[in-house]
Amino acid sequence: MASGKTILKNGGATVLKTLVVFYSYSGITRKLAEDIALLTDGELRELKPQKPYSYSYNTAVKEVRGEIERGYCPPLKEGAEPVGDAELIFIGSPNWLHTFAPPVLSFLRAVNLSGKTVIPFCTHGGGGFGDMPERYRKECKGARLRDGIALKGDYSFEELEAWIRSL
Repeated sequence: MASGKTILKNGGATVLKTLVVFYSYSGITRKLAEDIALLTDGELRELKPQKPYSYSYNTAVKEVRGEIERGYCPPLKEGAEPVGDAELIFIGSPNWLHTFAPPVLSFLRAVNLSGKTVIPFCTHGGGGFGDMPERYRKECKGARLRDGIALKGDYSFEELEAWIRSL
């Protein structure tokens, strides 16, 4: 299943199996997820809805707005498999209308994250996490939720690497 990365804690080494789950519309969040996986030796898992959003950004925003307003969880054709023995799960999304993309909500409601450590990440154009932290707290009951990172698309790898080391 997921691979491990040595993370130093209190002077001792602990190997945590890491999973990096993400939804990306334009590829920006995918790049961030790939960088996190590289830095943590984590396994990548992309969330793919059965019905992709429109290639027209304005049309996609209308589709997403309707889904978010209804609390709709689009069926996933990939990504909703159980997380197995992964202990540390990074979950990423673009900031869409101040929250995570509906495919992330589908994942959160489809898998059991009890006892797991969840670290959110997002890409944004200036809105940071929006209300994602509150939504993660609501949807990840039974999981240990850690502070995440919200980065613009032009983030530096060094900035991300420093954050990963701080964990």
